[in-house]
Amino acid sequence: MLIASYNPHEMGDVLVLMVAAGNGNQTETKKDNVVQITNEKSGQLIGYNVLAASEVLPELKEQNGNVTLTAEQVATLNDHIKSAGFDKLLEYSDKPHFQVGYVEKMVDHPKSDHLHIATVDFGNEKRQIVCGSVNLRANIKVVAATVGTMMPNGKLIWPGKLLGVESDGMICTPRELGLKNAPNKPGCLILDDDFAENGDAFDFDRGNQLFA
Repeated sequence: MLIASYNPHEMGDVLVLMVAAGNGNQTETKKDNVVQITNEKSGQLIGYNVLAASEVLPELKEQNGNVTLTAEQVATLNDHIKSAGFDKLLEYSDKPHFQVGYVEKMVDHPKSDHLHIATVDFGNEKRQIVCGSVNLRANIKVVAATVGTMMPNGKLIWPGKLLGVESDGMICTPRELGLKNAPNKPGCLILDDDFAENGDAFDFDRGNQLFA
């Protein structure tokens, strides 16, 4: 799980890297232009702030907001982190942040009158996601944000539980995806069956035409 964010207008030339939720007290250790953030009690790596980040990854100058890092970029960052004297490194993942999935099964949440537990097929894996969308049902295609995703509004998707039930990701509404002309009403985005294969990355260019 790796979340990368670059917002030069608000934070300057700083690449924010998060690999875990920042629960509890944190310890920050700065070496050269790298700040390591760990859990004070467990020592678990929470993330890094890379200062003067555009000197490490010049292509960041064209970025603003959530950044999808390539394997080569992660390797470059790891070399930079090691050269600063840290040994906890980043792990690259090629899993899309927003995936098309098929709701194979849906049951009511045992402790809620509006939440549902969906089993979503992403092609090579199935994940359980708790969702409260009023139009959620079995046998539809949806878009899910995977764990480790930063939503367009800045919300971070972490693994967790909703009323005691494990939820691995979030089924998204058109407005949560930031789609153009998305209707201001509740309900997840339902895709045509031929929009994409299960597990494919959601095509935002096509998605922005859905409500044109």
